[in-house]
Amino acid sequence: MARVLVACVGNIFLGDDGFGTEVAAALGSRAHGGRTLPEEVRVEDFGIRSVHLVYELLGGYDVLVLVDTVAHQPGPAGTLYVIEPELPARDPGADPLPEVMLDAHDLSPGGVMSLVPTLGGSVGRIVVVGCQPGSLEEGIGLTEEVRAAVEPAAELVRRLVEEELDRLRSTTIHGAGTRRESDEEVTT
Repeated sequence: MARVLVACVGNIFLGDDGFGTEVAAALGSRAHGGRTLPEEVRVEDFGIRSVHLVYELLGGYDVLVLVDTVAHQPGPAGTLYVIEPELPARDPGADPLPEVMLDAHDLSPGGVMSLVPTLGGSVGRIVVVGCQPGSLEEGIGLTEEVRAAVEPAAELVRRLVEEELDRLRSTTIHGAGTRRESDEEVTT
């Protein structure tokens, strides 16, 4: 069975950095007509618990949908982005632990993805649903622009998850069908 993790991250004490937490809450609520996600999908608000995210990913996921703020993008606060990051190839001889474990309480998403293979895990595909923040200053609560992007982001996550599950199911069915045809050709 395909496995998808929707990992919502961020610091609720830094203004719009709490975006991921709010999207996690919206995904768990049906207050605005939200649909429930299939059983293959786990939604988790990791907040600033990056090390917990690393350990969760060691359980094996086909797709990681990471929900976070993404500063330094073009566009005004509240703009949503879908980013498919290209992770650099890992040098098996290098020891990334010192560089990514300097502060386990401030492990960036990139640091998480560097640490997962070091510990023996892998993720088939990563998609980031990001929101341009308006303010990352100390304080609790989202700016108006980012607050208005929470429900559209939750709907975007639902749509991406459905597309990814369809892709995984199609690959599984197609792959199984191809193997079956091949096996039949070999045995007849």
